[in-house]
Amino acid sequence: MKKINSSLFKSVMSKFPTGVAIITINNNNNYFGKTVNSFASVSLNPPLVLFSLEKQSSSLKDYTKSSFFGINILSRKQKKLSIFFSKLKPKWGDTKFFLSKNNIPLIEGSVANLNCKNNKTFSHGDHIIFICKILEGQINTKLRPLVYLNSNYL
Repeated sequence: MKKINSSLFKSVMSKFPTGVAIITINNNNNYFGKTVNSFASVSLNPPLVLFSLEKQSSSLKDYTKSSFFGINILSRKQKKLSIFFSKLKPKWGDTKFFLSKNNIPLIEGSVANLNCKNNKTFSHGDHIIFICKILEGQINTKLRPLVYLNSNYL
């Protein structure tokens, strides 16, 4: 065993396969999306999930002001979208979407879409953690999820 440092920590965590999601918001009819793999379920009753954003994230202020979020679990066909929304303040562009009841953009062609309400936000380490209550969801059973492992998409 070696003493942990940021390089070793990143290397260790890269060995854990994760799904990939894009978190979407609507800020005064300006749509934002951010790629994350820090997404997890928290509670079944009530239905809660979490995601986190780095404190240095280019659109963090927009996310902390938002009451509602869209969580889009990406399909294998959406690798380019994942890369696009991982960039610094990407413009929405030609991304195909539909709006939730709360006017949050949800990305078409995802394995699953969740319409969520921000339940709690707190700072820990170098990230802001968002706990969200799921209001609605849908699944596309014909698609397979995009997976990230060893800094590569599978």
